[in-house]
Formats: sequence, C-alpha cells, structure tokens
Amino acid sequence: MPQQNNYDVLIIGSGGAGLSLALKLADQRKVVVLSKFELTEGSTFYAQGGISAVLDSQESSIDSHIKDTLISGAGLCDPEIVRLSVEYGKKSIDFLHQQGMEFTECQNKAGESELHLNQEGGHSERRIVHHADATGKELSLSLIEQAKQHPNITLLEHHNAVDLITTQQQDPQEKRILGAYVLNTKTKQVKTIAANNVAIATGGANKVYLYTTNPQISTGDGIALAWRAGCRIANMEFMQFHPTCLYHPDGHSFLISEAVRGEGGRLMLPDGSAFMHEYDPRAELAPRDIVARAIDHQIKKHGLDCVFLDISYKPADFIKSHFPSIYKRCLQLNIDITKEPIPVVPAAHYTCGGVMTDSYANTDIKGLYALGEVAHTGLHGANRMASNSLLECLVFADRASEDILRQEPNRTAVEIPDWDESQVIDSEEEVMIAHNWDELRRFMWDYVGIVRSNQRLKRAEHRLDLLKNEVADYYQHYRISSDLLELRNLLIVADLIIQSALTRKESRGLHYTQDHPTLDNSQPPQNTILTPPKYIPNTDHA
Repeated sequence: MPQQNNYDVLIIGSGGAGLSLALKLADQRKVVVLSKFELTEGSTFYAQGGISAVLDSQESSIDSHIKDTLISGAGLCDPEIVRLSVEYGKKSIDFLHQQGMEFTECQNKAGESELHLNQEGGHSERRIVHHADATGKELSLSLIEQAKQHPNITLLEHHNAVDLITTQQQDPQEKRILGAYVLNTKTKQVKTIAANNVAIATGGANKVYLYTTNPQISTGDGIALAWRAGCRIANMEFMQFHPTCLYHPDGHSFLISEAVRGEGGRLMLPDGSAFMHEYDPRAELAPRDIVARAIDHQIKKHGLDCVFLDISYKPADFIKSHFPSIYKRCLQLNIDITKEPIPVVPAAHYTCGGVMTDSYANTDIKGLYALGEVAHTGLHGANRMASNSLLECLVFADRASEDILRQEPNRTAVEIPDWDESQVIDSEEEVMIAHNWDELRRFMWDYVGIVRSNQRLKRAEHRLDLLKNEVADYYQHYRISSDLLELRNLLIVADLIIQSALTRKESRGLHYTQDHPTLDNSQPPQNTILTPPKYIPNTDHA
C-alpha cells in the first residue's frame, strides 16, 4: 500500500512565488515543495527584465507606480491591490537581499554605489531593480540555495500534481483542502501528500499556444487543478503576447527583454523605417498589448516573417554590459546585436487571469492558496505592466505566509484513500497525446491569438470539444503520464480562454476582437468570472 506523506504546507511550484513562501514559512512549519521538472525549470528562472519596486518612501513615487499600473491594466486593475503591491516593493527587495541575491549597481553623482534602475514599457520612470539581463536566474538560484539548507523544507523534483484532494462539500466555500495526489514522473508512481494548507504556484498557461517565450512547464496545471476542485477563474481572455521574441529558424524561442526597448531599442521594418509612432505616442515604450498588435499588423500587412529591434547604435560596451545573456544567445546564432538589429516576432508570454484570490492569496476553498502567475489578484487587470510579475510573486508569498502563520497548525493526520489504478492499463498509443497537443496549440495560435473574432473563436471551440472527448476517454482507460496530465490541463485552460473571450463584447487591453473593436464605456468595466459547473454560490459571502 502506498505510504501517505504528511506536511503542514504543500507548495506546488518551485518558482519565485513558491520558494519565497516556503522560506517565509519554514521556521514554523514543515513544508514540501513540488517541482514538475528540475527546480530551475520555471518561468522565474528565465525572467530577464527585473522587479518593479519603489525603493524610496516618497508618496509621489508610489503614486506614480500605481498610476502606471492602472493605465496599463486598462480599467480592470483593483486599485487597493495595486497600492498594496506597490507599497510592498521595498520590503520585497529587502527580502531578496537577505536571501543573498545580488543586483546590478551603479555610481550616483556623489560617487556612491546604489542599485541601477531600468525603465521598461508602460513605466513613466526608472524603477526596475535587476541583475543585468538575467534577474530571474539570480533570484531562482538564490532562493534554491537557501531552501536546500533549511531542515524544514523538502524539495521534490520531477513530481507533477495530478489532482487536489478536498472534503466533499459541493459548495467550495464549505470545502477544506486536504492535500493532493502527485505523480513521480521518474518512477511513474502516484503518491498521496496530505497537508493542512496547499499553495498553488505553478505559473501560467502559455504553452497552450504554438509560439511562446515560456518554458515547458507552463501548461496551466494550477489553473486546471483549482477549476476541477471548484474554484472560480477570472479574466482568462487576457493572455499577454510579448512583442519581442527572437525569430530564427534554427533557434528555440528566446525572449528579447523589454529593457532593450527601455534603453532605446527601436522597432523597424526590413527597410529600416520605424513604425511604432503610427500606433502610440509612447512609441516603443507603449504597453505590451499595443506594441504586440502593432508588430502583428505590420507582419500581416507587408507579408513579413518578422520585424527588427535595433539597439546597435549604442556603444558596444554598453550593450554587452546591459544585455550579456541576449548578446551571447544572439551571437550563437550569428547575430551580433552590437552591429545589426535583432529579428523579432510576438509570442505568448504571460497569463494575466487565473485563480481568483483575495489580498492574502486565499482561493474559494479553505486552506488553498494561489500566488504568482497562476492567480488573479487584481494587480494586472487587462494587461500586465512589465516587471510587475516578480513583484506580485514576492508580495503575495509574503501575504500568504502571514495568513498561514496566523492559523494554529493541525497535525492530526487525515487518512486519504490511495490513488486507484485498478481499472486502467498501460497505453501503447502515446502518439495520440503528441498529435492532440500539437493540434491544440496550432488552432489556439490561429484562432485565439493576438487578434480574434467570433468566427475564429467558434471554430476553436468546435475543435476543442472533439479533443476534450478524446482525451477524457483516454484518461479513463490508461495509466497517467506527465504528458497526459499536461494535455488534460491545457484543454481546460483553452476552454477557459475561449469562453472568456466569447463573453467579453469589447476590445480591452490584451483582448482584441474584430467584432467589437472598441472599448465599451457604457458601464463600468467588469471582470470575466467563470464558475465551475458544480459550484453553488453562497449568497451570504461576498
């Protein structure tokens, strides 16, 4: 009989949000952290730009960050959550300093060393704390090193959550989290992990698209886990496409940081002509949705494979010191960014919607938290502003830890039934998973991408229904694999994106539809909230 593992807190995901939460809890709680692959294989590790944070105490600086975030969010940010997040900025950077993270510094006018601050799209001033152009890598390695040394933190690599385990009440607000079934992807065995609190920190869902800047793990696992357990999901129509992903036939998708445009990078057509001034007075520093749509429009208008981002007019030493990772990666593909422009295209980058939470990262289910990209906190609204994502990870890890540590730990183990594989067999047709995954990502890119229409969305909906039936039948009859779990989760995410996009009868932020190409200003903007089929709202609870 498989052994049940008992912990105080189960954290699903080993990125900036998950590891920060683990470190904040570990002195008082027994914590286990799951990583689907290696600990470093997450979106945090690949984040280039930095962390937007107001480091001084001036109210004008805080108000400026708030204003910029609200403008980028196109009317759908929660102002209270935005202020809370911005005011936590300095505390978040101080926490990272305590974990041994190093940041890029410069000398001020007095000759003293201070943190160097970048400026990126949507920001009206310099406030991006960074480590060269590899901030996420430095952050991840610092947190991993600290987590490995803590005796109360267990790190489990190559473990993929199958499903959450809750009490059986139909109304999720009466449910309580009990733990999760977890697949060891090396041994192919499913184990039971019981925990008083569970935090979902699995990142986003951008592998639902054919072209993405995200790593392999970004398959919407946490959103699907929470949806199946009974949690509401919000604003899934707002999938952010990063404007500048490296375009090269022999290279994998590689993000060209927002900071390149922040430091003066110019977008141009093959003939060298600029175009961003035609779309927004902020030109290259406009928010990502505007820049991505502008590039998409120019590519389609002129029948191009890509456009170009040029920073080569800057001194070579400046480029190499500010963008060492980008310089090295491009040089491997025979592109010298000190001498020539970078070929770029938009690619799926960030999930602005997600599992609905309150200001302490609580979901609809007691004891279940969601933080980081998997969550809808109200910070990003209809379009995330550059470098607010790592800030959100740190802020809500802190908030969730406060909430968990206020509770008395209950160390009475609850006996949970073992995972039952008695009715399934090994599959000899794994090709079905690969084929369906490819089909899903292609029609999501073609029909539910940067520019949408009702006709395209309906086509995607029809294709999706066929795949859902095939995969549901497959799931019932064969032993699970990590690929099958990811495909199952991506189908849920795709459905949530399509239904949310069909619901919104306007173009706002990251959602642009040809059928409703303007903002609907006839009423205050509303979030798109989807409710699982078995969810029964509690009218006594706001």
